[in-house]
Amino acid sequence: MPSVRIPTPLRSLTGGESKVDIEAATVGELIHQLNAHYPGMSERLLDEAGELRRFVNVYVDGDDIRFKDGFETTLANVDEISIVPSVAGGSIHTKSYPSGSGRRLSKPSSVPCQ
Repeated sequence: MPSVRIPTPLRSLTGGESKVDIEAATVGELIHQLNAHYPGMSERLLDEAGELRRFVNVYVDGDDIRFKDGFETTLANVDEISIVPSVAGGSIHTKSYPSGSGRRLSKPSSVPCQ
């Protein structure tokens, strides 16, 4: 039976479980079964049109379903499915000056963070 890795933000729906086993032949069926076992799951994963939300990624054995067959991606009993919410945001990279340089404040750098 395929196993599903549940990200921390969704674990409140699974009673804190980080991994659940769900019987399903396709990713679409898997999402349906997840919602049947853990109500509220599909609202977190799917938009109003029933499509995968832009900030949610689903991987089958490390392959993004958007580059496979989407919801029709077939599953085997040994597959591991990962639900990964996208991380958004960023930070300002600052350049620090050595003490004694006469500069007191950090100033934003135009160099991207490495």
